[in-house]
Amino acid sequence: MGQNGRTLKNFPGSWVYQTTSSLAVTRPILSNSSGKATYFRNGAEIRGYIKNLGFYASLRDNHEEPLLGQPEYLTKREGGHIKGSTDWSEMQGGITWSWKWGNIGLVKDRQQWGNNYNGANIFGGNNPTFVQLKLNLKPAKWFEFNYFNGWLNSMVVDSSESYWVTNSYGDDYREVYHKKFIAANIFTITPVKHLNISAGNSIVYDNDHINPAYLIPFLFYKSVDHSQTSGIDNMNSQMFIDISSRNIKNLHLYVSLFIDELSISRFTDDDEWNFVSWKTGFRLSNTPVQNLSFTTEFTYSYPLTYQHYVPTVTFQTQYYNLGHYLRDNSREWYFALDYKPIRTLNIGLYFADAIRGPDYTELGTDRVGNPPLASIEWHNTALGLRASYQVINDLYTWFQFCSSNITGDERWSPEYFFGKKNTLNMGVTFGF
Repeated sequence: MGQNGRTLKNFPGSWVYQTTSSLAVTRPILSNSSGKATYFRNGAEIRGYIKNLGFYASLRDNHEEPLLGQPEYLTKREGGHIKGSTDWSEMQGGITWSWKWGNIGLVKDRQQWGNNYNGANIFGGNNPTFVQLKLNLKPAKWFEFNYFNGWLNSMVVDSSESYWVTNSYGDDYREVYHKKFIAANIFTITPVKHLNISAGNSIVYDNDHINPAYLIPFLFYKSVDHSQTSGIDNMNSQMFIDISSRNIKNLHLYVSLFIDELSISRFTDDDEWNFVSWKTGFRLSNTPVQNLSFTTEFTYSYPLTYQHYVPTVTFQTQYYNLGHYLRDNSREWYFALDYKPIRTLNIGLYFADAIRGPDYTELGTDRVGNPPLASIEWHNTALGLRASYQVINDLYTWFQFCSSNITGDERWSPEYFFGKKNTLNMGVTFGF
């Protein structure tokens, strides 16, 4: 394992060329009263650029037994169990073109939008990667714009496109999925230094091909959808706002709002609620001790946020939710105390209390009037100690001990962690 690279300046045409490549491996050990869990990851990656043209590719082979990151689990573990087995691979990569104040690229990657220290609630980033056309513009210090249009996997079979095939192995039904896409943008304004105010919107749609209207980066897609699907059922659109302030010395304040469906009349109705998720928190750093930080974060998601009744336009890819890891009708408190005694050593103590209420999509209730957290159907409390240390460049080791208690609906957590568990997690990572 190792790295190699080279840089050539004054290349013909004044081009600059550089590549780096590496092999990588992760070897953790998980153990609790359920026994030993096996997880390891290895792979290789390469990245480089030729003047304005950049490229990267990363292949990761994973093995996990038992499976701890299934789509139905309420967990921050990255999803990717594509074949439903204990082994799967994840290919990431892309090609980009950059200039002084922006870049554009075709990549296969994941997205995470929204300030957080324990799980974003706009785009959570725990889902498998998907192909997307990305655009980033920053023409001024006070303004930044991000956009992507992605190809999602609906996992919904299109019977009109599926067909039977006959070969030497016999007859087989060739299944074809319905097409599914997502477009999203977010505008960020910095009116004063250290204050970022962001707002944007997204839409999940299921045409047979990409809709050119959603290739226009700066539009409000809900309004576009009203003209595109006038007189029929609309697509699935969302809005979001994120505010981050570091204007007070040593203090990071933030709030993030995800709006799935909003009606002004519901603000004054005691029996109806909007479909929103909001997160707020703060991190106090270097006070009263240098390199010490204290974090508090609160997340609340109302019923049916991130959900949709049409299976081809859900806020998902490969059944993995694109938003917060707890999904809808949930609440979480998170506290953390972190300390860095030396440059490459991080030590932290954390506590999390998360609950989720009834899944109204399963109960067949009306879309409105579902009370939030009417009962607690799943509950997870966790107290943990963690430490990580960078031994040398690209070589890390970590240790974590977590005392947790998960009760309620057994489908939403792997059996390995369900109930009262004291879990030891330690390992080594090179290259990732």
